Amino acid sequence: MIRKGFYLIAGLTAAQLCCSVTMPAQAADKMWTASACGAEPVAPSVEVSSVDKYNASVDKVSVYEKAARTYNSCVAKAAVKEETAISNEAREKIAHIHEGSSTVQKRIAGNFTKLTTALKAGGAKLQKAEH
Repeated sequence: MIRKGFYLIAGLTAAQLCCSVTMPAQAADKMWTASACGAEPVAPSVEVSSVDKYNASVDKVSVYEKAARTYNSCVAKAAVKEETAISNEAREKIAHIHEGSSTVQKRIAGNFTKLTTALKAGGAKLQKAEH
């Protein structure tokens, strides 16, 4: 009897196997890995030279599918955790920079207002003195 291994694999979509995970910025030659997830399962080879080998391949693929889904889920969770930490750190740094920049802009705007007011008042005073 031939097992239904084809349907096992054919029924999977890319969206089911992989999620959209972006890698944190690192050196171009070093790919990010989720070290806490262990090693990525290796896809088995499929042998179709006989019914027995085919059936054994179906079993191996089934085991791989379960392990790969578990690994993929772990990687996705680890990536989200690290991305969130990086995002939060970046948000704090941006807020600090924004606060400093806003303070400078307000101070300079205040200085311009004071200087303009002083110049207008001084000009008006000097104009009265000339008349």
